[in-house]
Amino acid sequence: MGLMRESRFRLPAPAADLAGSSHFAATLSTATIGALVFTHAIRATIGWPGYNAILAGLVVLAGIALAARSKDLEWHGVLPISLLLFLGWCALSLLWSEYQWATLSGIAYQLTVAFLAVFVALARDLIQIVRAFGDVLRVFLVLSLALEVLSGLLLDLPIRFLGMQGNLAAGGPIQGLAGSRNMMGLLAVIALITFAVELATRSVRRSAAQASILLAAIALLLTNSPVALGVAAMVGLLALALHGIRRTAAERRPVVQAVTLGSAFVAVLVAYVFRTRLVDLVGANEELGVRFALWRSISFLMPVNPLEGFGWVGSWRPELLPFAALRTINDRVPTSALNAFVDTWFQAGLVGAALFAVLLGLALVRAWLVAGTRRNVAHVWSALILVALGLTGAAESAILVEYSWMLLVICSVKAAQELSWRRGLRD
Repeated sequence: MGLMRESRFRLPAPAADLAGSSHFAATLSTATIGALVFTHAIRATIGWPGYNAILAGLVVLAGIALAARSKDLEWHGVLPISLLLFLGWCALSLLWSEYQWATLSGIAYQLTVAFLAVFVALARDLIQIVRAFGDVLRVFLVLSLALEVLSGLLLDLPIRFLGMQGNLAAGGPIQGLAGSRNMMGLLAVIALITFAVELATRSVRRSAAQASILLAAIALLLTNSPVALGVAAMVGLLALALHGIRRTAAERRPVVQAVTLGSAFVAVLVAYVFRTRLVDLVGANEELGVRFALWRSISFLMPVNPLEGFGWVGSWRPELLPFAALRTINDRVPTSALNAFVDTWFQAGLVGAALFAVLLGLALVRAWLVAGTRRNVAHVWSALILVALGLTGAAESAILVEYSWMLLVICSVKAAQELSWRRGLRD
């Protein structure tokens, strides 16, 4: 305790009071979320050096804020063991990686985002986190659609450095400030979940929440992303199921949970059996062909390092082997495996893939159980966000980096705070 007091008073009293205030935590949390949601636009504008400088500044400020609030925070069992094991294994891959400098930078980036996510999870309540994401996503969607109007209607020219193709006049697909239609679609789905929870909790004006939902729905439809639209449909069905579970009496809830789980399993089985017809229905043949070809190429390389993988980097480095040896069927240079689980297997081996599956699965189970039993509607946000990230992980690797990785860590920490076996060991 003495060390805590000593570290706190190294700052002048006014600065320490400011760093420990809720207003500072709120501002810093919003800035952190904004920096990671706008990652593509920031890097496209000022490059990696400028973006890294922003992250470094946020880390320093978050460290000061945590030190100033250390006496008020509950630290016991705050980090899920599954998260620590996954991070530890990724860091350990530095020992066998053949591109150690890239692995070192990838691990540093992964840990930086994880640290910032832990700060947000500790410094703010769940409803405050939802509000912060809501504010950032409203700005993101408005700017994205405004630039799409500028590019696709007023100028009729692509904005190449942002990755916008200017297709709005043709009804899409739009990329917004996310860089691709699938990533724009994922952010629109996250925004829909966030705005719906804001509406349910009455944390913003009803008219503002409804307008935000309409804005996110328009953005989602304009992406023309089969991945995002499919994820949105699944999230909507599971949201209805979760609503029913929350309204069920406590003694009947286990039965309803079992029925929901069984129904989800049957739905997945039916979708697999009729996968060809479903792919034809949503017009995703080309995208699925690109992914299958890439996964097949990866499977040829995996026997080289099946258990440990080639070394963690996060986003691929196309100039390095083995990434340089991979191409999509349209001869594009891939920056990920287009599947979070395949990507983790490729970089961190079967061990890393298993640890990642445990991290995501345990976080989802905890968040789902908490959402089904706690009275606060804000808990629904974590469960549905994890569902969206997990489903998207089957077609994109976004969950491993940037805002999606931040969301996974935040939801994992929040779920562990509510439902962790280590809470019983506190005394």
